Amino acid sequence: MSGFMNAGNRTMKNLLFALALSLAFQLSGQTRRSAAIYSRCGIDTLATIEEKVNALVACMTLEEKIGQMSQVRHFDDISDEDIATKFIGSVIHTQGPTPGADAAGWQARFAALQQQALSTRLGIPLMFAVDAVHGQNTYNGATIFPHNIGMGATGNATLTEKAAAITAVEAQATGFNWIFSPCIAIPYNEKWGRVYEAFSESTEMTQNLARASVKGYQGNLSDGKTVLATAKHFIGDGSTDFGLEGGATSVGLQEVSQRLLPPYRDAVEAGVGAVMVSFNSLSGTVMHAHKALITYTLKMGMGFDGIVVTDWKGYSRFGENDIINAGVDVVMAVDGDLELFQAGLKTGVDSGCVALERVDDAVKRVLRQKFRLGLFENPFPDSSLIPHIGSPAHRDVARQAVRESLVLLKNKNDILPIDKNTPKIVVVGEHAHNAGLQSGGWSIAWQGTQENYTGATTLLDGIQDMATGSVVYDKDATGNHTDADVAIIVVGETPYAEFMGDIRDGSSAYQLTLSEEHQSYINAYAGKGPEIVVILISGRPLVTTDQINQSDAFIAAWLPGSEGGGIAEVLFGEYNFKGKLPHSWPGSVEDFRGKYGPNFWDPSITPLFEYGYGLKY
Repeated sequence: MSGFMNAGNRTMKNLLFALALSLAFQLSGQTRRSAAIYSRCGIDTLATIEEKVNALVACMTLEEKIGQMSQVRHFDDISDEDIATKFIGSVIHTQGPTPGADAAGWQARFAALQQQALSTRLGIPLMFAVDAVHGQNTYNGATIFPHNIGMGATGNATLTEKAAAITAVEAQATGFNWIFSPCIAIPYNEKWGRVYEAFSESTEMTQNLARASVKGYQGNLSDGKTVLATAKHFIGDGSTDFGLEGGATSVGLQEVSQRLLPPYRDAVEAGVGAVMVSFNSLSGTVMHAHKALITYTLKMGMGFDGIVVTDWKGYSRFGENDIINAGVDVVMAVDGDLELFQAGLKTGVDSGCVALERVDDAVKRVLRQKFRLGLFENPFPDSSLIPHIGSPAHRDVARQAVRESLVLLKNKNDILPIDKNTPKIVVVGEHAHNAGLQSGGWSIAWQGTQENYTGATTLLDGIQDMATGSVVYDKDATGNHTDADVAIIVVGETPYAEFMGDIRDGSSAYQLTLSEEHQSYINAYAGKGPEIVVILISGRPLVTTDQINQSDAFIAAWLPGSEGGGIAEVLFGEYNFKGKLPHSWPGSVEDFRGKYGPNFWDPSITPLFEYGYGLKY
């Protein structure tokens, strides 16, 4: 036995030595690579970041500069070789094929692309970007937090910062160093399909959580466990007329300044690395080409020195070189836009339509963030972070966020908390046992999923773990269990994301009320014996006045993410309710007769529940 152990120890020592030697070679290679770039461009290794940026830009060809302004999808827009031949600056992963079978596969895929970038004359490393808007939500098995509307309900800046820091670690663990979050819009109308991406209707609340979020994501940018954050969508995305995604924002510039810009000022002061421009128009000008707001207000007025990036296909959709002249620095050259953008910008510079100084400014902003991220020294993903994906410690924080996000709107006769020893509980509805439904859009897939995914717990899981009596699951609301003492009825919306989730009269799959099917779930049990606890899973406040009246207790649970068991912990009284409404709650569909919801700005409309409302036990 001792001989076997000695042999095992020698094997382990050899393995550790090999790993150390490999790391040493990797570090040595990184040092040589940086030294080669610095030598080629006459950069002093002890120079400041600004000095390095200026020297590197002076060393670049126009094609190399345009490449740094180009962002592509890793499978659909390019071949691997295009990274080098087109001098690509950043890669985005959203919808489509996954980069690998597991996190190691994702890292390997991105490392291969990084090798292509490092093989070029200057060896400028890539940035890898992802829409990690509530956790690394594109990876099956990651910790997924409540969407921002739920974080707004917590009102907890410290918790928001922790969630962002965890998201950063899990994003880095899957190969990413740039994320498109936080969304700091101010929603004016619940018909907008992205209400859940924003924290609150309150500018002050949004400011507080924007600062916390940026701090959590970015931390010390060069330490390898943080990511570049992106404040979005600049500006007016949540305040379009009738809540139409990409529509017209007709509010005046004074209101923009007082209500919509403050969260961006705070994000810039917190050092946010990027800002994404919006699909909407403002004052008759598309935001992608709004020089007054992008260049003069954001960059010059606020002193923003980071990257302004387009939204999807922004170049071809919103004016091509007009958006570059307006101040856009990086273009999502996706779905066939890469050749159009690179050739179009080169022609623009050659013809004098776009000043070379504008291109140089854009490239400096990109390089500045790559230096701040430490990518020139450490361009590859860190495999030691992989075990942190979906770890118990991370899920504990997400479960806390779920608990604190729940808003108790009604508790008749104090029926909550539920006694764990209740003889019989019936749990009703498909939302009670489906991680995809409870997570909403931007979960595994762009428009979300209606299936369970790896590592998540559902509300039913939590109830079954905690209740000592009988728990039956009536997924289809048959009404066959009216002998139960308590009916926990879970209703809500199906997942959606941008565009698809907008509510448009007569032409939308979504509505401001519960579906007739989900209303029937409540009707199957209300007034028939059990006490009725209704839990609403939704990305926005819905008109549920009748359903609130039918219930004994009513809870707004928003979109809790992967830790549905956290809801059960509050239902059974292990924790009290803390959540407060981040939006005022509408009383009727008629309240939406104007351009905006009942909170903006018709004084004749009284919400059913005011902003900040929320009961406790």
